[in-house]
Amino acid sequence: MKMKMTMMKMMLVLVVSCVLCVSADSLHEDLSILGCSDSDGEDMYALEGEEVWVADFINKRGEEPQPNFMGHISYPGAYETAVADQQTCKQNLKNSRKNNKNVPVEQDPPSSPMIYPRDNVELGQKNTLICHVTGFYPAPVKVHWTKNGQKVTEGTSINVPYPNKDGSFHQVSRLDFTPQLGDMYSCTVEHVALDQPLTRIWDVDVQQPSIGPAVFCGLGLTVGLLGVAAGTFFLIKGNECS
Repeated sequence: MKMKMTMMKMMLVLVVSCVLCVSADSLHEDLSILGCSDSDGEDMYALEGEEVWVADFINKRGEEPQPNFMGHISYPGAYETAVADQQTCKQNLKNSRKNNKNVPVEQDPPSSPMIYPRDNVELGQKNTLICHVTGFYPAPVKVHWTKNGQKVTEGTSINVPYPNKDGSFHQVSRLDFTPQLGDMYSCTVEHVALDQPLTRIWDVDVQQPSIGPAVFCGLGLTVGLLGVAAGTFFLIKGNECS
């Protein structure tokens, strides 16, 4: 059974390699993924758990998804090599299907998505909502965003599927937004293993400073001062009568 599961995963992702590079003073982890299907393909390289290069077959170029403040690594000719590897991958996929045509394809649905803001929420200040999806196979998932029930596409992005240690994948989608009190956002995930999409809702709910304790303390202080004033008045009157 375990061999069948492995072969089923090979139907979509034909090459997965992980190399540990050891030096005298450190341990580094490199990960390279080459995969293909009838309609899609993936070629990605990661270092220390971070994607450093990925092939964008739609726009026909290589991408370095790290932030600008990180040092980029150049890979001359990597995209052309990735295109050639896709042809080999699809031929291997065709042969695998021919040899395993009666083996059902394994499908694992994603867990419920998590949605949270990147930074502390301040009304009127630009922020980013993050929708994290994990545990699914095969990749990828589709993610849709809404704001107050209306579909949103501007300011959205999604990274390429990233493998978990158990062979499943995770993906992260982002939505740039400016929070306003009362706004409601949703992240909806679609996957071939789901009977219906999974949706998680997040609403803008900024905690305002409570005035209750301040009012109570102010009232108590006022009553206390009035009591002191009244006591002083009667004390002086009592001394005059004496």
